[in-house]
Amino acid sequence: MKSEIIAIGSEMLTPYRQDTNSLYLTEKLNSLGVLVAFKTIVGDRRRDLVNAIRTALGRADILVLMGGLGPTEDDLTREAVAEALSLTLRRDATQVAALHARAATWRITMPSNNLKQADILESATLLPNANGSAPGQWLDTVFNNYRKLVMLLPGPPHECKPLFDNECMPRLREVVPPRAVAVRTLKAAMIPESQADKILAPIYTAYHDVETTILAHAGDLQLSLICSKPTMAEAQERVDELAGKIEEALDEWLYSSEGESLEQIVLYYLGLRQATLAIAESCTGGMLAQRITAVPGSSRSFLGGAVVYSDALKSAFAGVPADLIAEHGAVSEEVAKSLANGIRLRTGATLGVGITGIAGPAGGSESKPVGLVHIAVSDAQKTESMERTFRGDRQRVREWATQQALDLVRRRLM
Repeated sequence: MKSEIIAIGSEMLTPYRQDTNSLYLTEKLNSLGVLVAFKTIVGDRRRDLVNAIRTALGRADILVLMGGLGPTEDDLTREAVAEALSLTLRRDATQVAALHARAATWRITMPSNNLKQADILESATLLPNANGSAPGQWLDTVFNNYRKLVMLLPGPPHECKPLFDNECMPRLREVVPPRAVAVRTLKAAMIPESQADKILAPIYTAYHDVETTILAHAGDLQLSLICSKPTMAEAQERVDELAGKIEEALDEWLYSSEGESLEQIVLYYLGLRQATLAIAESCTGGMLAQRITAVPGSSRSFLGGAVVYSDALKSAFAGVPADLIAEHGAVSEEVAKSLANGIRLRTGATLGVGITGIAGPAGGSESKPVGLVHIAVSDAQKTESMERTFRGDRQRVREWATQQALDLVRRRLM
């Protein structure tokens, strides 16, 4: 069965608010073997709502609407569903009494506009909301001769989520055919999205029953494999079979088969080798250390490091000779290597990382443009460096640099 989630509210069509409920609802629906085929955001305009609802009913078996159940003039979900399905609304006396009782507990007189929250769709089941005044509604109906399940839920997350769990999930379990959804997340580092797809498309397109999506961001490539089958064993078998072929094709680009982050994998390898890491960062300003220390237990392998933005601190904290900086410049292969080796020796770490570059937007030149980054990794045997020029704004250059640094450490430890 396919489902669609519609988030209702003009505020979510501005830069200031976003829909967060749908991620939670997607996880819950997937647990029942229901795939979410569409997610839609609609503003508080009745005509747009009616059109969106009719479109959803024409392409999904299950429709979940969130928001627009309040007492104000722009809360129009009930009315829009009624119009889309040619149903009437009736005012439920029990719910009217409940609204008055709720107002009494607050020692206030209930405004008359609150009464619209007692309007129930014809043949719908009222879903009590223990955390707010707006009840949900469950509707098992027919649209264009096809059975449809429609749920109306309040928008606030603290109301929407428990109401869906307590009222909708049990009802869905009774009517949804038994299905299972298997999901695998694979990750690769520093491979261009186009190159990855050229390698992988001939593989994953042969699996018509597995949905494969590729998402790339700042040197991180995530592949999500989703398969729905009557049993979890069947679904998992198909996903695992495809995952195995993708792993083989990506070879050393691949760093995770179970969705772990690159910093988690680096810390795993450090622990496996009983090795430790220290870093000296210039242009990334502590971002690499932040990524590593965000992983619980990182202190077992990560000793620490220094943000060495000025030339003086490069010398003071990482032992970079001043004449080396004067000769080659702070952004150079030589200084990156000296940072990596120096911080390793100063801290007694097994491996040291040095990063220096020009994050921008200013500070670049013809010979050393904005985005130029030198990254070095040092151990007792050798110190190696890589020069990269990353495109994008300051934040993006820094994100790419930390990703590249982590991947160099990973490859050194493999």
